[in-house]
Amino acid sequence: MTIQARAAGRRPPVAILAPSVCLGAIAVAAVGIAITLTGGHLGTWTAPFLMRWAPRVDRHAIITAVVFAGALKVAPALLTRARDGLAFALASYALALALGLSLNLAHNGVRGWWAMFATGAHGSYEGHFEYLLGLPLLRGGIGHFLRDFPTLLQHAPTHVKGNPPGPLIAMHLLGIHTAAQLAALCIIAGSLCVPLAYDLGRTLGGERRGRIAALLASFTPSMLLFGVSSLDYVFAALGLATAALLVRRDPRALAAGAALAALAAFCSWLLLAIPAYAALVVHQRDGARRAALVALIALGGVVALDGALWLATGYDPISALRATASFYRHGAAAGRPYAYWVLGSPAAWALMLGLPLVWYSLRAAQHGDESARALWLIIAVASLLGFTKAETERIWLPFAPLACVAAAAAVPAGRLRPNLLLLASQAIAVELLFFTVW
Repeated sequence: MTIQARAAGRRPPVAILAPSVCLGAIAVAAVGIAITLTGGHLGTWTAPFLMRWAPRVDRHAIITAVVFAGALKVAPALLTRARDGLAFALASYALALALGLSLNLAHNGVRGWWAMFATGAHGSYEGHFEYLLGLPLLRGGIGHFLRDFPTLLQHAPTHVKGNPPGPLIAMHLLGIHTAAQLAALCIIAGSLCVPLAYDLGRTLGGERRGRIAALLASFTPSMLLFGVSSLDYVFAALGLATAALLVRRDPRALAAGAALAALAAFCSWLLLAIPAYAALVVHQRDGARRAALVALIALGGVVALDGALWLATGYDPISALRATASFYRHGAAAGRPYAYWVLGSPAAWALMLGLPLVWYSLRAAQHGDESARALWLIIAVASLLGFTKAETERIWLPFAPLACVAAAAAVPAGRLRPNLLLLASQAIAVELLFFTVW
């Protein structure tokens, strides 16, 4: 159900939440940039963002311009002209692939698809922190890797230290050993976020909301800028699929969602937030008893998988999480003051998400949309607890498609094209003017 339908017959509340948060995010960013420019230290190049000023236009940018112009013309037509759900899902997936690949040509050409994963003589600085250099930890076999995972983390690259063992095991099983192969996994699997946003939006609010959610997701700046070149894009697709199953009322979907929740939590600690999001949505829609059932079954899936791995290999997820927390506290986060990042982290995520999505998702929350309220509560909790200080424009990528689903409840169909244009313009401007690492 859209908020327009909910508001029919009654006066909507005073719309102060959306403009207040948007202006607040801009103010927090302005303060961070001012502190950085005047010699202050907040832990990143351009606080609250992890990017630096580096204008550059590759000759391939003409491809970017042509693809985006065509997409802006085609996308609104998909809202009404795609003949059925499957046709729309396939078309939206193709749109996500085209936009993601074309945007990441504009700054560094084809190298922009995979350079951040590369190591060696022709590698990048970022490659030393990425997953490929962690693959030698699996030389003793998966069982040894799982049993000694907390200890092995001290020899692992930064991104391996920040997650459970799932990503490296998946790369090992898939035979991924090069930067290009890893980039291919990110874009092929991560682009599923767009049709999955369609599925979740349709489940929560009907066909039209699902289609708007998918189109918003396909143009979301953070997903385009960090998706093609970040494994967090894959985590986002995994989390979105989990949420889409857990919010359904079908018992079979709930069981499948619990299994997927277990797999998701084995790949990213952040994805433990997804069952909480689903339970919050269900609590508002179906009541506390149903929400408790969703939470318990999802938790049961996580415990079952970790328990089975403990019995089979000795894997200790609690020790793994403690080791990750220790490395995080003593790593880059040690130089990032909580007093700033408690606001800086959500501000960076929101601004790179795109202010139109922030605006409409908050409007949806103000009008009682369950998914919007659940999302912003999760963001608030993550910010206050300081789970992540900085880099949230990438690390919180799994929350971006959820914001698209929330915003879709409030975006008028007649304003879809100008909002897509705003999102596209932001994505292109950031890509051309800044070095964003991913």
